[in-house]
Amino acid sequence: MENQLTRGEGKRVMYVENKEGSIDEFAAHIGWVTFSKTGKTVYYKNKVLNRIKGGGISGNHMDEATGKEYWVSGIKKRGSNTHWAESTAVKIDDDAREEYERIINS
Repeated sequence: MENQLTRGEGKRVMYVENKEGSIDEFAAHIGWVTFSKTGKTVYYKNKVLNRIKGGGISGNHMDEATGKEYWVSGIKKRGSNTHWAESTAVKIDDDAREEYERIINS
């Protein structure tokens, strides 16, 4: 099912931020995610992130295992994926770097 998040794709490079902690020592990553058939669930690094209906306090998805909120969004061409008022360390996953650079340079 196509929606704004999946754009009809089964796999996509996206910005994934843990709003309550870190992902492998970084608050945010840019990496490959996959989607459920409905597009309401995102899978990233063995995490199952379910869309929060109506939005959460600071995120739009919740980790099924921990209950922590995550912000999942598409890559912005201008390169500023973090919130303007936040200083968040972002790691670009090695396997996603080439696609990320293609997106921001297109």
